[in-house]
Formats: sequence, structure tokens, C-alpha cells
Amino acid sequence: MADRKRKTVCIVGAGPSGLAAAKNLIWDKRARCSSSPSSVGGFRVTIVEAQPRIGGLWPTSPDDTVGLVHPLMLANQSRHTVQLSGVAWDDDAPTFPRAWQIGAYLERYYQRYLRGPQEAGDLTLQLGRRVVRAEPIDGGKGGWHVWTQESGADVSDAGVFDYLAVASGFFGSPSVPEAFVNAIKQDGAAEAPTSVPTVHTSAYRDLDTLFGGKVPSSGKIVVAGGQFSGVEIAATIAGHLSNKEHAPGGKTSSTLSVHHIVQQPFWVFPLHTSPIVAASSPPFLPFDLTSYNVLKRPQPLTDTQGHIPVETARTVHGIFSMLLGTDQSDIHPALALPQDSPARDAPPYIAVSDTYLEHVRSGTITLSRGKLEDVQGTQATISSTSSSGSWSGSSSVDDVAAVVLATGFTPASSLSFFPDSVKETLHYEASDLRQPLALAFHDTHHPDVPGLAFVGFYRSPYWGVMEMQARVATALFTENAASQIWASSSTPQWPYLSPALAADHSIERTLALRADPDRASQFPMGDYLYLMNSFGEALGIPRRSGAVKEGAVAMDIVTPMHYFDGDGDHGDENTAGEELTVDAKDNAHAIGFTKKTTVAGLKENRFVARAVFRSLQGTWKLDRTLTSRLPSHPSGRFVGTAEFRLREGTKDGFSGSEMADDEYLYVEDGTFTALNGPSFRATRRYVWRYNERLDKLSVWFARTDDASKADYLFHALEFSPTEKGWKATAGHLCIDDFYDVHYQFSLKGVNLTKWTLEYAVRGPKKDYTISGAYQR
Repeated sequence: MADRKRKTVCIVGAGPSGLAAAKNLIWDKRARCSSSPSSVGGFRVTIVEAQPRIGGLWPTSPDDTVGLVHPLMLANQSRHTVQLSGVAWDDDAPTFPRAWQIGAYLERYYQRYLRGPQEAGDLTLQLGRRVVRAEPIDGGKGGWHVWTQESGADVSDAGVFDYLAVASGFFGSPSVPEAFVNAIKQDGAAEAPTSVPTVHTSAYRDLDTLFGGKVPSSGKIVVAGGQFSGVEIAATIAGHLSNKEHAPGGKTSSTLSVHHIVQQPFWVFPLHTSPIVAASSPPFLPFDLTSYNVLKRPQPLTDTQGHIPVETARTVHGIFSMLLGTDQSDIHPALALPQDSPARDAPPYIAVSDTYLEHVRSGTITLSRGKLEDVQGTQATISSTSSSGSWSGSSSVDDVAAVVLATGFTPASSLSFFPDSVKETLHYEASDLRQPLALAFHDTHHPDVPGLAFVGFYRSPYWGVMEMQARVATALFTENAASQIWASSSTPQWPYLSPALAADHSIERTLALRADPDRASQFPMGDYLYLMNSFGEALGIPRRSGAVKEGAVAMDIVTPMHYFDGDGDHGDENTAGEELTVDAKDNAHAIGFTKKTTVAGLKENRFVARAVFRSLQGTWKLDRTLTSRLPSHPSGRFVGTAEFRLREGTKDGFSGSEMADDEYLYVEDGTFTALNGPSFRATRRYVWRYNERLDKLSVWFARTDDASKADYLFHALEFSPTEKGWKATAGHLCIDDFYDVHYQFSLKGVNLTKWTLEYAVRGPKKDYTISGAYQR
């Protein structure tokens, strides 16, 4: 039973939301929840987590493959956004961490804030248990009676808690259409019950596990569903196919491909975009830093999400087209969003991927518009869409080898422990996968259900928002506790919160959006910058500035670190008390790191090599002229194609344990016609590599005995801006011959449209110039 002298909280879930909630409930100095007015101690917290570890969705090691997220999945937000205040990433962490690295970050967060309270008895962590029932006592005013269950065991009475915080997340379990429930693989079975393997995106790991170790040489892997998960998994599978074919020793005879079924066109953003795309040599930054620049928004901040009028939709579509430098008509008709398209009347949808569009352009991913209805044998039936968006007619996809359902997740399992009466009060709507609950003040609570708060029940970039929600939960529980302890409460610890709650209309807004779903934004819960600002004002947490100005560009990026409330006093201090706490030091360092990263992108050409490397993927038309000044080497012209074939980084050519982060096998093929001489087929291969730690793009010679492997370094590119675009130069001495190399890259938006490569070779027996032009 709960300790009545010290208020207790049961937190459902030990993912980032649950950990942030526990940290704030335990450590916030304003959390006065004891019967003694002089007490500044926090709540006594119990966390119940279904996984056998902390982290929730996020695995904590590369070998942790049993959860809903692949441990090697790349985050689609950068480390600057994917963090919680007070705990900085290590400086050498990648800009876009992998899922297991995020889990390891959460382990550090737990070690800093929660291990000590757990050892002291202020925190109880129950792993491998699930909350199966939570009953409000006296409507919630008397607390919450909670029951839990360990897998395969009997339900046990966990006791009564003063408050309940739901941090079990929006992605409770895979959402599987009813037609495929019996077809999907269960419990890691190697074979599906139907004739082709069928899995949800959360279960896909690689081609071998998809096909039970017997990968076919032909057929189509059907991916059903657009938006984030559909684009991510389609690009991931296409990358695995590309690597299988083009890695050293790869099989070149495979015709296995991806067939992606989407219901509407959407914009695909790369991981790095530019804050000034109109520049001839645009700088690049992680795309969330470009997006979360508060200085580019009119003040005061307003919510740009929710109900999207047609005029607003068309304006945003136009902005996206300008940022990307394409309306995607050059990629595929199913993704095309030209200016006169009726699709621009609808709210815009986005996805994030560095490789998806070029996989589509190259044909590794083919597209259909519609909705997957059924799979019989090796044939899939697709309902086609009419211009009005209704389902009419059908088509089919033959030679289906497997099905991957990118149908999202349902939060139903995260809410299943509530009785129907509570669900009804919360306006629960199971069919609404965007806002299944109608909650107050940015999805934090409902005024008619006392003692209950939600943390992280939010779709979109949620790390900063969930931390703010955790602070709101702490404030709500503290003020409620104070009103119970003292009949007439003293001055509230959060004086700005009550007016904010009184002015809030979130519930009405959510219900109104349900009545007009076609005009709801992709993430109707709210605009990130607006939410962070709104929470900050209500909680009395001023935003810490990280303003940067370079030339005509002014940026002030909003990350969770910029709303650090400075309430952690448990770090190391010197005897004079002048030294910052450990978490304050970390927070200041993280803000400085974001600022440093921004300056590097704007001023020092950082990320340009990455942006160029990403945009090289696929096939180019190549027209090259060779001019020789020695009769022993003929002059002439080469016309053909150059392909950048994506594959996993390899160790070939390196010494020690070093290897490439990302890599292409470069293959050109065409016809060389000698000046006043014969024509013959010509081909050559190189390996192009990108190293994130050094931010370097390099070109390597291919081995003569195995042209799929890198031999030794040809040259590394050094980038500099020009009025014609980004220039890159390199020099290389090959025995007695010196190669003087010059590149010129022309971008439209974030994408390369054309580029040139020229190098002069001079040596005892060589004196020639090669000039090549590449176009899509």
C-alpha cells in the first residue's frame, strides 16, 4: 500500500518518457509531497516496465533484437533533438545515432538520475512486468489501484498509488490490418502461415530472417504503407538488396526488388538540408536544426499544426518543393506534387530518408498508388485511388516474394489497463491512430480524471515535448498534493501553470479535428517550437539562447537542452559551491556543441561532403573528353553511364579496424571513340567512401584482381564555395604521375543536378587532361 506520509506515483513504462517522468518527480526541488511543510523531498516512484530492461522501444546493445525497433536503425532526428536536458551525448557520438546508441544514452540517463534513488528506496524499478489493470479510487481522487503481471505468471496486486503516470508510449504494439492478422509471422517463426513470408516493419531485421535463410533470386518484396515507417523500411530493404548485389562477392544475378504501395504522395527529406537553399553553394545542417530555428518564425509563436486550410497547405507544399529543389515529378508519378496538382490542396506529409528517392529513381523500389487489400499465393490485390481519394477499382502485383506491413503502431495496448469508464472520459477512439485520446494542455492530462497524467503520448519529435510533459505531470501532482496536505495552499510552486490550464482548449481542438480528419495535419498534436515555448511559459522555464549569426543567416536552435530547469543539485560541486553541477555542465556543453555544429555548417563547409555523397546515389549520364599531349596515349571521347551502387562500408584498403561509414561501388560503362580512330567498349570502377568522423568524401582505386574491392586511396575531396556551386579539389601522386583533380558540383535545393570532374595527369610518360560532365 502507498505510504501516506510521502506521495507515491506509479509510472507505466521505463522508456525515455518514463525515465524523464521519474527523474522530475524525484529530483524537482519544487515537488513538495510530504506531510511536512518543510520537506523538499520528491515523490516515491515505482516504474513498471514490460521489457526486461530499461529503454522501452530503444534497445541498449547492437545484439538486442527482440524489441520493436531494429538496434541498427538510424534515428531520423539528430542527437541535438534526441536527448534529454542534463545529459549530453559524447562528443564522438554520430550526428544521427542508431537505435542501440539511443538505448545506451538512456542507460547513462538512468545511471545519473535514478540509480541512486533506486538504491536509497525512493525508486522501485519492476522490469519484465506489465500493468494489466488500473482502477481509480473515488474517480482518481483517492489514488489508483494497480495490478501487474509477469509474463506467464498470475496477476499480482501492486497496491494503491496516489498518482498514475502513463509513459507507455504511443507505439504500444504493431497495428496489423485484420486481413493479415493470421498471415503475419508469430514469435519469430521462420515460415509464415501463408505462401509468402509476412511481417510487420517492427519485425524486419534482414533478408535472411525475412526468408528463413532462403533468400529467393527473384520476386517482389511488397511494402504496404507510406509515411515514415514505410519509407524507412522500403529504403532499408532496398539497401540490403543493393548490398547483397554489389558488396564484394555479391550476387549480380538477383532480380529481387521492393514494391512500395502508398496511398498519397509525400515529400521525402534527406537527413541534411540547407537553411539557405537559394545560395549557389548552400551550407548544410542536420535537417532538424534547420527546422527548429526559432528566429525564422514570426513572433509570438503560433501553432502551425492541427487543422490545415487549403491556402496554408499550398503554401507549405511550395516551401517544401523549394527546399528540396524538386516537385518529385522527376522521381516517380506516384510521388509527384507539381504546383498545379490537386494533391497540394491536402495537408502535406513528409518522410525522411537519404536513399529512398534514388532507389525509386533507379527502379530498385517500384511504386503503386493504393491500398493493399489481400495477398493470395504470390499475387497481391491493391485498391486503387480515384482523384477524390476514395477507393475505386483494383490492380494486382504478381510474383510477390514477401510482404512487409508498414501499417504503423497502435497505442491500444498502452491504454488497455484502463476501465471503460476512464476510456470514455478520456474520449478514447480506437480507430483514431493519430489522437486516440482527447487530453488537456498538449496531451498531458484530463481535468475530469484526477491523479492521472500522460508523458510521451505524442507523435512527432517528442524528446523535448515528453520532458516538458514530465514536468507538467510533476507540477500537477505536486499542486494536488499540496492542496490535500494544507487546506489553504501557500503560493503555488508553478504560478504560471494555472492560467495556462485555464486558457487551454486542447480537448475541444482534438474533437474538432476528428470531425474533419481530411484537413488534419500529419502530426496534429502540435507544432514543436510552439509546444516547447508554450510549456516553457507555463512552467516558468525560460529558453536558454544559443543564437548564431554567420553572414546573412541568423539561427537560434531549440533543443531540450535549451529548456534545462537547473533543478539537479546532486552533481559534484567544489567546497565553495561555485562549480556547476554535473548535469548543468553537461547541459551547457550540449548547447555549446549544437552552436558549434551550427557554425561549422554555416561557415566551415561541414556536412557538404555528406550532402554531396548522399546525392550521388544512382545513375548518371557521362560525357568525357580525353585530351592527350603524347602520341602514345590517344585522345578521344567517352559516352556512357556512371552508377553509384550503394553498399555497406567495407574494410578493404584500410589498415587495422578502420572501415568506411558509407560506401558506393562506382561503375562506369560506355563507348570510347578515339580521335580519328576506332570505337570500343570501356569500363572502370572505383570505390567512393564517406567518413563521418572526419567529414570526408574520398575516392579509392579498385583492385585489379577483384574490381568490387577497394585497393588504395586515389584522393580525398576538399570542398570550398564558389559562385557556380561547391568546388572540390584533390591531388594525388601515383608513383611518378601526379593527378591534379577538380570537381564542380551544382545543386538545386538539396540535390545534385549536374557535376563535372576534370583532372590533369603529368609524369615521365603521361601528359593528358580528362574532362567529364555528369547529368541525371
